[in-house]
Amino acid sequence: MHKNTSKKGFTLVEIMIVVVIIGLLAAMAVPAFQKVRESSRSSAMDNDARQLASAAQQYMLENNLTTVTAAITTLTGAVGAPLDSYVSQVSKGYTSTSVTITTDGTFSLSHPQVEGGSSSYSAEGQKQELLNTL
Repeated sequence: MHKNTSKKGFTLVEIMIVVVIIGLLAAMAVPAFQKVRESSRSSAMDNDARQLASAAQQYMLENNLTTVTAAITTLTGAVGAPLDSYVSQVSKGYTSTSVTITTDGTFSLSHPQVEGGSSSYSAEGQKQELLNTL
């Protein structure tokens, strides 16, 4: 008597090839994901700087001042007095616990998950690009 056996299923080689392909796809996707995440955090920091600068400009204009300092709570991103009535919250995780903005100066924000750690901004909230001098 002859048994009629079916050979359905995957061989070990086929499974190993699929695992290698998935590994290669993951190796390409992870750096791209990290770059997008970094870019997103950097954009959020730029937006927060514009909001803080706008709030500071409004506060200084209304109170006839040239300098304003406000605290930033690291865990929640809450902005302290006197700017809290203009902007209540920025992104979480800044290492800068306070920001001082003058009408004609620059200020900086620092975040540990942004490349370079910190960026400098004009009084209007525009990012100050570092010029490479060779």
